[in-house]
Amino acid sequence: MAWLSSKSEMVTADSALAGRSTPLSVPDKHEVLGTPLTGPFTAGQEQAEFALGCFWGAERLFWTIDGVFSTAVGYAGGLTENPTYEEVCSGRTGHTETVLVVFDPSVCRYEDLLKVFWEEHNPTQGMRQGNDAGTQYRSAIFTTTPEQLKTAEASKAAYQAMLADAGLGTITTEIEPAGTFYYAESYHQQYLDKNPGGYCGLAGTGVTCPTGIAAAD
Repeated sequence: MAWLSSKSEMVTADSALAGRSTPLSVPDKHEVLGTPLTGPFTAGQEQAEFALGCFWGAERLFWTIDGVFSTAVGYAGGLTENPTYEEVCSGRTGHTETVLVVFDPSVCRYEDLLKVFWEEHNPTQGMRQGNDAGTQYRSAIFTTTPEQLKTAEASKAAYQAMLADAGLGTITTEIEPAGTFYYAESYHQQYLDKNPGGYCGLAGTGVTCPTGIAAAD
């Protein structure tokens, strides 16, 4: 079997780990919000997925937003079925650490979530985020509706213009329709609520993301 020369190179299908058919076990309820972690979610709620580095701190960003019903951490964008954290860290799954956000669009717009996403990490760093290096830390947006895809692309273009004005680099964030979201292990869910002094490596660029882009399109 082929082996990766670097954890910062995307794994190929013939060298990806197979994984398993059984999902990892997770709690029924959100540790902070008290809402269902895996559903069923109510009619009218939307789901969004964001990858912006280590998912511990990323999840905490989103569960504090008014209108967010539930959040969970997991793995998305790769090849391995129901991977473990250790497998994702090996670089042989293709997954990135991802936050699932369930929200009420009448209270919290998708644009508002995108603003948090862009401003709270550095989307120009490729296969890393700060000192965390590897494909699992790459920046990505996985959309669940055609409207989300359109809004995410417009938001990316607007934020790229702001970054360029600030003398910063090119956005490397992947934007694509969501595939399967695999829930991470129980101990990762709402990790920084259980471990308030735990690691959070997120750091933004200091550049503000504009809103109202999609509405003006």
